[in-house]
Amino acid sequence: MSNPSSDTISVRIPRALYEQARSDAATEHRTIPGQIEYWAKVGRAALDNPDLPVSFIAEALASLAEPREEATPFEPRGRRQ
Repeated sequence: MSNPSSDTISVRIPRALYEQARSDAATEHRTIPGQIEYWAKVGRAALDNPDLPVSFIAEALASLAEPREEATPFEPRGRRQ
């Protein structure tokens, strides 16, 4: 039995969108499908949260993708020594 989360389908997109995805993917060290998936996640989150800036959403998604062992613990400014 196949894993539903790994199932894929083919989708037709305009060549210009594909070329932009290829360019951005190279810059961001993603695959082309990974870049398009990233855009979809950011877009979905932006539509779900219209009061948040898109840059904030993109940074929040990036931080959620970081491995927890590499995360820096939050320290309120008043508690530094």
